[in-house]
Amino acid sequence: MTDSSDEAKQIEKLYEFGERLNEAKDKSQNVKDYEGIIDATKTSLKAKQLAAQLIPRFFKFFPNLSSRALNAHFDLIEEEDLAVRVQAIRGLPLFCKDTKEYISKIVDILGQLLTADEIVERDAVHKALMSVLRQDVKESLTALFKHIWNVEEPSQDDTIRDKVLCFIRDKVFPLKAELLRPQEEMERHITDLVKKSLGDVTGAEFRMFMDFLKSLSIFGEKAPPEHLKELIGIIEGQADLDAQFDVSDADHIDRLISCLFMAIPFFVRGAPGSKFLNYLNKHIIPVFDKLPEERKLDLLKALAEISPYTTPQDSRQVLPYVVQLLKKYMPRRKTGEETNFTYVECLLFSFHHLAHKAPNASNSLCGYKIVTGQPSDRLGEDFSDYYKDFTERLISVEDLTRATIKKLTQGMAEHNKAMAAAKSDEAKDNIKTLKQNTTTGLRTCNNILVMTKPLHLKTPAFIGDKSVNLSWKEAIKPSALSTTTATGVKRPAAGSGSNNLAIKKGRGAGSMQNQLVNRALEGISYGGSGGRGRGRGWGRRGRGRGYR
Repeated sequence: MTDSSDEAKQIEKLYEFGERLNEAKDKSQNVKDYEGIIDATKTSLKAKQLAAQLIPRFFKFFPNLSSRALNAHFDLIEEEDLAVRVQAIRGLPLFCKDTKEYISKIVDILGQLLTADEIVERDAVHKALMSVLRQDVKESLTALFKHIWNVEEPSQDDTIRDKVLCFIRDKVFPLKAELLRPQEEMERHITDLVKKSLGDVTGAEFRMFMDFLKSLSIFGEKAPPEHLKELIGIIEGQADLDAQFDVSDADHIDRLISCLFMAIPFFVRGAPGSKFLNYLNKHIIPVFDKLPEERKLDLLKALAEISPYTTPQDSRQVLPYVVQLLKKYMPRRKTGEETNFTYVECLLFSFHHLAHKAPNASNSLCGYKIVTGQPSDRLGEDFSDYYKDFTERLISVEDLTRATIKKLTQGMAEHNKAMAAAKSDEAKDNIKTLKQNTTTGLRTCNNILVMTKPLHLKTPAFIGDKSVNLSWKEAIKPSALSTTTATGVKRPAAGSGSNNLAIKKGRGAGSMQNQLVNRALEGISYGGSGGRGRGRGWGRRGRGRGYR
């Protein structure tokens, strides 16, 4: 252990080395002084702290001592004493200020140090990384992202990877306007880095990266079509659309539907959606009945949201499957089984928008008589039985929908009475949620009636505009979206199978009727996110396609 007199001598000696180096016109001649500073890293704690300041300050003048100086400084970073470690971390950006070839190495080390437990140490790492980023953002980002895509020992490296991801999300992304200069060049560079990172990401990580890419100017509102196509390509790669579909693979189903919802804003902006639709047509819709119940709803919602932006060719291909599902969920007669009104709303909306773009395709599917002058009109064939069958189904679902509206209206009246009588905040919150769900259920039913009305005609005018607003797209108050209310009462999770309007047919009236409505609506979540904000996503990394 070094006594105080020895420590004082060491400190004094270090100051002498530093002063001589400061005053020297040709500092490279003072090799002994710099070697003395390096040697001080093996002495007392205070001398180590001072050496941690001096080594990087004069580093550029002694290239022949670079390896020795760096190794000595890196040893200080591993010191047990916190003050020494923090001082050594603060000095790291100086190594590459005038010697750019060390940026990658310094960033690599700082990336590993993001796992530090001490707040002051972690703060020093953050500041040092930001300092190096501002020196050379391109080289620094490249080195930083290597911690994300180069994980050789998952058990050891995943912690570093996660910390680097958090740093990029919290510190780099918010400063993109400042750091990414020149803008177009650097936005392209970071896009390429992100794409290389997507071969092994969780759902949450992929959404984070996509949100960032969407915020870049090269993918903004004025972005050329090829840039939108690039983003769609990224989402398609993550959705694994080239893989054979296995209905028992819940992870792939989650990944596919999550990616489908992520792609919708780009379809709205004109990006092509044919590959997604072809995959749905070929692999998903034919096994629709085998999908998990909550995923059926997600798929139908996604299909409904996509349908206004499909091409005529894609519409013609998808339409038969939509009609097939409509017939399944719009039975000709009362069967005593549940009618899933949310499914019907989704399918009717999809049917209208698809048929609007390929109207004569409905002739052979529903028995309509739409004339376009094309051979595909098939006007010489008799599809009258199809028309009779389809209109009977429309009448049946309309009767059930009107009956349900009556039940929901009665239920709303009871909710209003219950709210007036409620004493506790917990009871009021529960009733408020029921009222919101009932309101959404009424929107669903009203939408169904609006969409079935024109379909009774032999030559219907299909809805192809924005006159029908899907029920779950309506804004609802944040309190109804939370999984747990303020009083701590947990609501049924969205996607649990009860998040769509499904009422039993042929039941009696009165209070029992309203109890059924309440139960059927309990936990409905039609939130404005259209199924995108539920925090499910795919849970494990892997399966995505990297872009190396």
